[in-house]
Amino acid sequence: MTKKQAIASGFARVFGAQPALPHAHIVAVESDITKGLHAFSIVGLPDKSVEEAKDRIASAIKNSGFESPKRSNKKIIISLAPATLKKEGGAFDLPMALSFMLASEQARFSPEGKLFAGELALDGTIRGILGALSIAIAARDAGFTELFVPEENVEEASLVDGLSIFGVRTLEEILAHLAGDARDALAPHARSGRKNKGAQEYEGPILDDIRGQESAKRGLEIAAAGRHNIALYGPPGTGKTMLARAATALLPELSLEETIEVTTIHSLAGASGGRAVEHPPFRSPHHTSSYASLIGGGSSPRPGEVTLAHRGVLFLDEFPEFHRDVVNALREPLEDKVVSISRAKGSSVFPANFMLIAALNPCPCGFWGTARCECMPHLVEKYRRKISGPVADRIDMWVSVGDIAPEAMAMNKRKPTGESEAMRKRIEAARGRQSERFKDAKNVRTNADMKPKQIETLAQLTQKAEAALIGAARSLKLSPRGYHRTIKLARTVADLAESETIEPSHMLEALQYRAREL
Repeated sequence: MTKKQAIASGFARVFGAQPALPHAHIVAVESDITKGLHAFSIVGLPDKSVEEAKDRIASAIKNSGFESPKRSNKKIIISLAPATLKKEGGAFDLPMALSFMLASEQARFSPEGKLFAGELALDGTIRGILGALSIAIAARDAGFTELFVPEENVEEASLVDGLSIFGVRTLEEILAHLAGDARDALAPHARSGRKNKGAQEYEGPILDDIRGQESAKRGLEIAAAGRHNIALYGPPGTGKTMLARAATALLPELSLEETIEVTTIHSLAGASGGRAVEHPPFRSPHHTSSYASLIGGGSSPRPGEVTLAHRGVLFLDEFPEFHRDVVNALREPLEDKVVSISRAKGSSVFPANFMLIAALNPCPCGFWGTARCECMPHLVEKYRRKISGPVADRIDMWVSVGDIAPEAMAMNKRKPTGESEAMRKRIEAARGRQSERFKDAKNVRTNADMKPKQIETLAQLTQKAEAALIGAARSLKLSPRGYHRTIKLARTVADLAESETIEPSHMLEALQYRAREL
């Protein structure tokens, strides 16, 4: 045996990945075993969870019937490259164990074209990980042909085409498969069809459950059709929160591309449950939420609620009760649809294209303008000023949710109307017209996404509609942003009316939602 062959016999390299947004980073996992006093170290900028993998790997290998690295009187070094990338989480347990098994010649297989990810339990079973879908995307893009992930992550990973996805349960099982024994061979996971869960299967409140509030329901229909930001304001107990939650049932299912995009985010955050996210997410953080939890942050930047609501709804109940800094931090995602976070350890750009639904009272007690209100004028002004002008200008629709007459609440007047399902079909038809309109426009899928260039070329106004807008812009003192947002809103009203052009009636309806009476 030559000196080169002797060195190679104690060395092995397999591949894993570090989950991240928008995609994971491929990591080479190298093991080197040399004679000497026993030592077992992991290098390559590992965090505490990766450092602790030494004990998990040793116990898992021993309990799977092989020789533990801690029993060998040798120096073992496992390197995770590139060394400049911080390694976090338990996804490296499986590739590190397999790398050691190859280097110690306890296993023989070709790692060519294969990528591994999984956390090891002490008995050798393989636990689920966070970010499996981002790993699958990175594996496909890097040219790998086979991906081995924990069985509970196989459904989300199989959303990616061009890869053979294997779900594994134990270290012993995957070693038997890699050894090439036909009796122990694993079958690639067959991707299940999309469920296409409709509004009729939705378990939360729907518009049929809400009495009255026809103007608010119409506002939600327009907002959902064009994915516009909307604020619902009115006294307590009038159904603002219920209306916001019912909006989820109105939204069309996510496309396959959007499903992959959203599931990647939720998988990394541990919110997907190992399943594909096919329906637009609904996030409702409490008003005591911190800046970092809502916007994202931390020493190593992590996505917040605005990113978890990507392609879905971010519902902020008791909007003025959020800290002023948190409310003002919404300016960037509401305008640019992304969040840029910079820290000493690095910077990240997270997607944040969501539909904002805000619910608020007209004053601290909620009964402004009635005999029940006891709020001092300066307290009312302070309460309303928590929503700054720039944030209010980015909200397309201000909809009043008033009191409901007691007669409308009578139990004997309750009749199934099918209102929610009919509205959902109109919204899907409007979204279909928008998809056709923006098929050649990059990063534009709904009317709310339109940039000034698309507004000029694709939002066709009649002369009377434009004259109505110009007159209203003067009286309402609309900013250029408000001017453009009104056109987008009118375009959605026209889509719901199946009109190719924006007529005066569409423009007037859009303008009534821009008038902020609060």
